[in-house]
Formats: sequence, structure tokens, C-alpha cells
Amino acid sequence: MQVRMNYLRRMSTKELIEEIQRLPIAERIRILEATLRSLREKELKSTLSMAADALETEYRTNKELTAFTDIDLDAFYEAR
Repeated sequence: MQVRMNYLRRMSTKELIEEIQRLPIAERIRILEATLRSLREKELKSTLSMAADALETEYRTNKELTAFTDIDLDAFYEAR
């Protein structure tokens, strides 16, 4: 598997597309689905990371956002 991956990494885009076009349709669809899933996951991680970075300072410095953390250790759901 590793040898094949190294081979694929050295291929040009044109060569890679030509190889994919030689595959049966079911395999081509599977490759497309895996590629799209990979792109979506990468985009989601990037977006979430950027959002967390953007809000980190605000969360750390704005006491209104952390006001309820003082009661986190209270037994909120326990019956009294």
C-alpha cells in the first residue's frame, strides 16, 4: 500500500486523472466520495479552528461569558 501511495504522489494531475478514468464506475464514484468527504472534513476543521482562535481572547477576558463557571461544581441536578 505504501509503495502505491508513493507512486500516486509522484504522478502528475493529468496522469492521476487518466488512471482514475481507467477504473470501473463504482470505483470512480468511491474515489470521488472519499475525496469530497476529506475536503469537507478539512474545511470544517479549519473553520472551527479559526472560530475558536477568534473567540479565545474574548472568552478568556470577558467575565460575562464565564460568569456561570463559578457554579460548575455545584450539584445542580441532585435532589435536595
